[in-house]
Amino acid sequence: MSTIWLKALPYIAALLLALGALYGAYHHGVSTTNATWQAEWNARDTRDAQAKEQNEAAERAKEQARQQAINKVIQDGQQLIGQATADAVVARASADSLRGQADKLAARLTASKAGSNSCTAAASEAASRAVMVLADVLKRSDERSGDLAGFADQSHSRGVTCEQAYDSLGK
Repeated sequence: MSTIWLKALPYIAALLLALGALYGAYHHGVSTTNATWQAEWNARDTRDAQAKEQNEAAERAKEQARQQAINKVIQDGQQLIGQATADAVVARASADSLRGQADKLAARLTASKAGSNSCTAAASEAASRAVMVLADVLKRSDERSGDLAGFADQSHSRGVTCEQAYDSLGK
Protein backbone atom coordinates (compact mmCIF):
# COMPACT_ATOMS: atom_id res chain seq x y z
CA MET A 1 0.00 0.00 0.00
CA SER A 2 2.77 2.34 0.51
CA THR A 3 3.74 2.05 -3.11
CA ILE A 4 0.34 3.24 -4.21
CA TRP A 5 0.72 6.31 -2.08
CA LEU A 6 4.16 6.92 -3.48
CA LYS A 7 2.85 6.70 -7.02
CA ALA A 8 -0.16 8.95 -6.22
CA LEU A 9 1.90 11.48 -4.28
CA PRO A 10 3.02 13.48 -7.37
CA TYR A 11 -0.57 13.60 -8.60
CA ILE A 12 -1.83 14.71 -5.22
CA ALA A 13 0.92 17.36 -5.06
CA ALA A 14 0.03 18.56 -8.57
CA LEU A 15 -3.65 18.65 -7.61
CA LEU A 16 -2.86 20.61 -4.43
CA LEU A 17 -0.68 23.01 -6.41
CA ALA A 18 -3.46 23.51 -8.97
CA LEU A 19 -6.03 24.08 -6.19
CA GLY A 20 -3.62 26.48 -4.46
CA ALA A 21 -3.11 28.38 -7.74
CA LEU A 22 -6.87 28.53 -8.32
CA TYR A 23 -7.48 29.74 -4.76
CA GLY A 24 -4.70 32.34 -5.16
CA ALA A 25 -6.25 33.59 -8.41
CA TYR A 26 -9.69 33.70 -6.78
CA HIS A 27 -8.33 35.56 -3.74
CA HIS A 28 -6.45 38.02 -5.99
CA GLY A 29 -9.66 38.66 -7.96
CA VAL A 30 -11.64 39.26 -4.79
CA SER A 31 -8.94 41.61 -3.44
CA THR A 32 -8.77 43.53 -6.71
CA THR A 33 -12.56 43.82 -6.88
CA ASN A 34 -12.74 44.98 -3.26
CA ALA A 35 -9.98 47.53 -3.87
CA THR A 36 -11.78 48.82 -6.96
CA TRP A 37 -15.08 49.15 -5.10
CA GLN A 38 -13.36 50.79 -2.12
CA ALA A 39 -11.69 53.32 -4.45
CA GLU A 40 -15.04 54.09 -6.09
CA TRP A 41 -16.70 54.37 -2.66
CA ASN A 42 -14.00 56.77 -1.44
CA ALA A 43 -14.34 58.84 -4.63
CA ARG A 44 -18.12 59.00 -4.12
CA ASP A 45 -17.64 60.06 -0.48
CA THR A 46 -15.25 62.80 -1.61
CA ARG A 47 -17.72 64.03 -4.24
CA ASP A 48 -20.54 63.99 -1.67
CA ALA A 49 -18.43 65.98 0.81
CA GLN A 50 -17.57 68.54 -1.88
CA ALA A 51 -21.20 68.83 -2.97
CA LYS A 52 -22.26 69.27 0.66
CA GLU A 53 -19.72 72.07 1.16
CA GLN A 54 -20.83 73.78 -2.06
CA ASN A 55 -24.52 73.52 -1.10
CA GLU A 56 -23.85 74.83 2.39
CA ALA A 57 -21.87 77.76 0.97
CA ALA A 58 -24.65 78.54 -1.53
CA GLU A 59 -27.34 78.36 1.17
CA ARG A 60 -25.24 80.51 3.49
CA ALA A 61 -24.89 83.11 0.72
CA LYS A 62 -28.67 83.04 0.13
CA GLU A 63 -29.32 83.41 3.85
CA GLN A 64 -26.94 86.35 4.10
CA ALA A 65 -28.54 88.01 1.08
CA ARG A 66 -31.99 87.57 2.63
CA GLN A 67 -30.80 88.92 5.95
CA GLN A 68 -29.25 91.95 4.24
CA ALA A 69 -32.50 92.54 2.36
CA ILE A 70 -34.48 92.33 5.60
CA ASN A 71 -32.02 94.65 7.33
CA LYS A 72 -32.43 97.17 4.48
CA VAL A 73 -36.22 96.89 4.71
CA ILE A 74 -36.08 97.43 8.47
CA GLN A 75 -33.81 100.44 8.03
CA ASP A 76 -36.14 101.92 5.40
CA GLY A 77 -39.12 101.18 7.64
CA GLN A 78 -37.48 102.95 10.56
CA GLN A 79 -36.93 105.96 8.31
CA LEU A 80 -40.61 105.90 7.29
CA ILE A 81 -41.69 105.66 10.92
CA GLY A 82 -39.30 108.46 11.86
CA GLN A 83 -40.70 110.63 9.07
CA ALA A 84 -44.26 109.87 10.19
CA THR A 85 -43.34 110.81 13.75
CA ALA A 86 -41.73 114.05 12.58
CA ASP A 87 -44.78 114.85 10.47
CA ALA A 88 -47.01 114.20 13.49
CA VAL A 89 -44.93 116.62 15.57
CA VAL A 90 -45.25 119.31 12.87
CA ALA A 91 -49.00 118.66 12.58
CA ARG A 92 -49.36 118.82 16.37
CA ALA A 93 -47.56 122.19 16.43
CA SER A 94 -49.86 123.48 13.70
CA ALA A 95 -52.87 122.16 15.60
CA ASP A 96 -51.63 123.82 18.80
CA SER A 97 -51.53 127.11 16.90
CA LEU A 98 -55.09 126.57 15.68
CA ARG A 99 -56.25 125.72 19.20
CA GLY A 100 -54.54 128.87 20.48
CA GLN A 101 -56.42 130.96 17.93
CA ALA A 102 -59.71 129.35 19.02
CA ASP A 103 -58.89 130.15 22.66
CA LYS A 104 -58.11 133.77 21.75
CA LEU A 105 -61.39 134.10 19.86
CA ALA A 106 -63.36 132.65 22.79
CA ALA A 107 -61.58 134.98 25.22
CA ARG A 108 -62.30 137.98 23.01
CA LEU A 109 -65.97 137.08 22.82
CA THR A 110 -66.13 136.65 26.59
CA ALA A 111 -64.46 140.03 27.12
CA SER A 112 -66.73 141.80 24.65
CA LYS A 113 -69.91 140.64 26.41
CA ALA A 114 -68.88 142.35 29.68
CA GLY A 115 -69.46 145.83 28.30
CA SER A 116 -72.68 145.11 26.49
CA ASN A 117 -76.27 146.17 27.10
CA SER A 118 -78.37 144.13 29.58
CA CYS A 119 -81.03 143.40 26.93
CA THR A 120 -78.58 141.83 24.62
CA ALA A 121 -76.50 140.36 27.44
CA ALA A 122 -78.53 137.16 27.64
CA ALA A 123 -78.36 136.58 23.89
CA SER A 124 -74.70 137.49 23.84
CA GLU A 125 -73.97 135.18 26.76
CA ALA A 126 -75.69 132.26 25.02
CA ALA A 127 -73.79 132.98 21.81
CA SER A 128 -70.45 133.24 23.63
CA ARG A 129 -71.10 129.97 25.47
CA ALA A 130 -71.89 128.30 22.16
CA VAL A 131 -68.67 129.70 20.68
CA MET A 132 -66.67 128.48 23.70
CA VAL A 133 -68.23 125.01 23.43
CA LEU A 134 -67.51 124.93 19.71
CA ALA A 135 -63.94 126.09 20.33
CA ASP A 136 -63.48 123.36 22.94
CA VAL A 137 -64.98 120.72 20.62
CA LEU A 138 -62.72 121.94 17.81
CA LYS A 139 -59.67 121.71 20.05
CA ARG A 140 -60.48 118.20 21.26
CA SER A 141 -61.47 117.01 17.81
CA ASP A 142 -58.29 118.39 16.28
CA GLU A 143 -56.14 116.87 19.02
CA ARG A 144 -57.77 113.45 18.65
CA SER A 145 -57.59 113.50 14.86
CA GLY A 146 -53.89 114.36 15.11
CA ASP A 147 -53.32 111.41 17.42
CA LEU A 148 -55.25 109.09 15.10
CA ALA A 149 -53.38 110.37 12.05
CA GLY A 150 -50.08 109.69 13.81
CA PHE A 151 -51.17 106.15 14.69
CA ALA A 152 -52.39 105.59 11.13
CA ASP A 153 -49.12 106.84 9.63
CA GLN A 154 -47.05 104.63 11.90
CA SER A 155 -49.29 101.62 11.27
CA HIS A 156 -49.05 102.17 7.53
CA SER A 157 -45.26 102.47 7.72
CA ARG A 158 -45.02 99.30 9.79
CA GLY A 159 -47.33 97.46 7.38
CA VAL A 160 -45.26 98.52 4.37
CA THR A 161 -42.10 97.43 6.17
CA CYS A 162 -43.61 94.04 6.98
CA GLU A 163 -44.80 93.57 3.41
CA GLN A 164 -41.39 94.45 2.00
CA ALA A 165 -39.69 92.06 4.45
CA TYR A 166 -42.03 89.28 3.36
CA ASP A 167 -41.46 90.06 -0.33
CA SER A 168 -37.68 90.00 0.19
CA LEU A 169 -37.91 86.42 1.50
CA GLY A 170 -39.35 85.24 -1.79
CA LYS A 171 -36.28 86.29 -3.75
